[in-house]
Amino acid sequence: MNEANPLWWQSGIVYQIYPRSFQDSNADGVGDLRGVIKRLDYLKWMGIKAVWLSPIYPSPMDDFGYDIADYQGIHPLFGNMEDFDALLEEVHARDMKLLLDLVPNHTSDQHPWFKESRSSRDNPKRNWYLWKDARPDGSEPNNWLSEFGGSAWQWDETTQQYYYHAFLASQPDLNWRNPEVQQAMFDVMHFWLKKGVDGFRVDVMWHMIKDEQFRDNPINPDYQPHESTVKKVLAVYSTDQPQVHEIVRKMRSVLDHYKERMMIGEIYLPIQRLMTYYGTDGNGAHLPFNFQLLNLPWEAPQLAAAISQYEGALPQHGWPNWVLSNHDQPRITSRVGIQQSRVAAMLLLTLRGTPTIYYGDELGMQDVPIPFEEVQDPQGLNMPDKNLSRDPARTPMQWTEGSYAGFSTVKPWLRLANTFRRVNVETQKRDPYSMLTLYKRLIELRQSEPSLMWGSYIPVYSDQQLVAFIREASTGSRFLIILNLTHRPAYFKAEHITLEGIVEIATFPEDEGQRIKDYITLSGDAGLLIRLDS
Repeated sequence: MNEANPLWWQSGIVYQIYPRSFQDSNADGVGDLRGVIKRLDYLKWMGIKAVWLSPIYPSPMDDFGYDIADYQGIHPLFGNMEDFDALLEEVHARDMKLLLDLVPNHTSDQHPWFKESRSSRDNPKRNWYLWKDARPDGSEPNNWLSEFGGSAWQWDETTQQYYYHAFLASQPDLNWRNPEVQQAMFDVMHFWLKKGVDGFRVDVMWHMIKDEQFRDNPINPDYQPHESTVKKVLAVYSTDQPQVHEIVRKMRSVLDHYKERMMIGEIYLPIQRLMTYYGTDGNGAHLPFNFQLLNLPWEAPQLAAAISQYEGALPQHGWPNWVLSNHDQPRITSRVGIQQSRVAAMLLLTLRGTPTIYYGDELGMQDVPIPFEEVQDPQGLNMPDKNLSRDPARTPMQWTEGSYAGFSTVKPWLRLANTFRRVNVETQKRDPYSMLTLYKRLIELRQSEPSLMWGSYIPVYSDQQLVAFIREASTGSRFLIILNLTHRPAYFKAEHITLEGIVEIATFPEDEGQRIKDYITLSGDAGLLIRLDS
């Protein structure tokens, strides 16, 4: 990284918006593009550099937009192309960037490509998807399983073959070994990049190529009954095939035709395999998503080890990134509690690398219990006994204490948290002790200090309670961050470093301003950001 001229995605903060739930502008209970425009000043005020939108394309909405029927349009629910152009213009006017969700692994079964593909075995687009004969006994071609439950193979009566779908049966997987499919998707990328979109978050990147022989996946000996049924097998043949990296390189080459465009890859893999998606010599994804803070137990020894392992595994050209929540996972506040979510905010915004904030996390929004009869998410509907609905983490943004939390003037598509009159932007902006105020202050400091924006990460100490590290750069101040990941008091004594400085930001503001020297006593759930003496 060039510290004198860092790229925007290295120095800035990404903010994920789930469009259905951000802001409704036309009183239909669903968020839309004009609603996002209305709230851009809030994001600018927070210090956000890039906005990532979950899918807004035409879709039957079987998987709320991740089943795309037209890659070059806008779903009427969210507006039209004129609204999108206005959003892009307004984002850029605020010196921010706009990232779109790209879903290249699969389409909707209503996409014209698939309609042609399934029309006959000799259709020119037949090989755009993954069609296989039944086994001699009439059963599925192999034992691959859907992420949403059951077999990943769907029988087509018309053409007497099965097609493969890693997700819903209405989301058939594309055949990325077909050069025509590759070119069609590269054309989609060019379409949006020419409009001025600043990059893409690529959905399920590690799924895009499958085993050419379609071999059975091995049985998972560690499967637990409470887990999703997809984990009954180990997806060694249905995901993360070596040939996927050539596809990622080609996608990267499309982006490199344009100035300062970038690509984030959604990849749920162990660290060593994740690192391969950076490519060689910087020709892979700019940011293969790092989900460790989403997946690991919230325990100091594990997190400290994981952070160091990640830092140590990064290739020379690789830039780190961190995320606490997203639209597929429980919110950080529901996983670790309201007090620890303040500690998590400090961790996210002081680690080396690009942070991604999921809308509402800056308020401490929690997962909202959705009664079974109101569940919308297909994952929850297909596996209700496993309580796997993602709806609780997708509820409307809480803007005000007024009717429907300022999200809409009518009943929203998903119910609101019953705490929205206390937990909302309007209220928290006025409260110097609020979660939003903590986020705002951490972001302001991070964006003004080279050490926190791109400085080196130096692990200092960890035990059963604490994680401590230093951030420093060739210019600016040095900072020591100490985080207590438990509810009990903890004690930190500096070894091998000179510890003198002032607590600049703390999860408990009462701790701020105190002079630190040699020895620190921390409350439970305390996080301290200390500006060290030079």
